[in-house]
Amino acid sequence: MSKGRRILLIGAVALVVLAFVSWLTFGRGPGADLKLIGFTVVNDSQTTVDFQVTKDPASTAQCEVKALDDSYTVVGWKIATVPANPVDQGTEQGRTTRQQVQLLTDSLAVSAVVDSCWIVQN
Repeated sequence: MSKGRRILLIGAVALVVLAFVSWLTFGRGPGADLKLIGFTVVNDSQTTVDFQVTKDPASTAQCEVKALDDSYTVVGWKIATVPANPVDQGTEQGRTTRQQVQLLTDSLAVSAVVDSCWIVQN
């Protein structure tokens, strides 16, 4: 392959990579930010998880909530739906709302996480 073709090929690959990174950063639309507030292990079969979600008030989000045992094995799991809400609910004119999710667990949980939240409709 000639030097000119090699430079052209490297430039084309760099452009594709740049376009992909730009799409990942900016092109996926508005998202939902989350913050874990805390959790309570009620007993061997139930854990309560408190978190807050910041999103466009008109959007509906879903969040993946997990309870983990002492070896980080998932012992409880749920997709929680965070509905659209009026601007007078929550804080920041309805952008941030607090959620509480009850998880049924297979065994005693020692921690809980909210892995991610995403927008499902606007």
